[in-house]
Amino acid sequence: MILRILKHGEPALKKKCLPVVYSEIKDELPGLLKDMWETLRAANGVGLAAPQVGLALRLSVIETKPEGKPDPLVLLNPEIVSAEGSVCEEEGCLSVPGLYAKVKRHEKVRLRALDEHGRRWERTGTGLLARAFQHEIDHLDGKLFLDHLTLIQKLRVAPILKDLRKTWT
Repeated sequence: MILRILKHGEPALKKKCLPVVYSEIKDELPGLLKDMWETLRAANGVGLAAPQVGLALRLSVIETKPEGKPDPLVLLNPEIVSAEGSVCEEEGCLSVPGLYAKVKRHEKVRLRALDEHGRRWERTGTGLLARAFQHEIDHLDGKLFLDHLTLIQKLRVAPILKDLRKTWT
């Protein structure tokens, strides 16, 4: 089932999610992940966090396509272990459709999380994957990419954001 993606301005997007106890959600997790994957793919996104679909769970899904091959990842209770470098690139968000802005992020990120089976994994990401790791963890911490914009950037996007809000359903 395709879930409704919350939009900028909805209070649930600004709430920090507490860690999830895998044993408490493992029975519901397969169905939830199926819906999240379906929603992400229908929206042509790279990542989707549970708060974006109204669930206060520390859970995200990410799918990059290095060399054209899908690389789906489930991030349950993700945490950044290390980060290096800095890069400023254009970023967008399914909760702020139609708006893109340059955001400064770490260039290389090592992430630790649980997968859909409750198994711990770690992975180093660069490029789009590093950006997605940071973007999705921001969602779990109640932040949007807009929160990383400079004051000047925020002033520039304010009228665009106002107009875009009229088109969101």
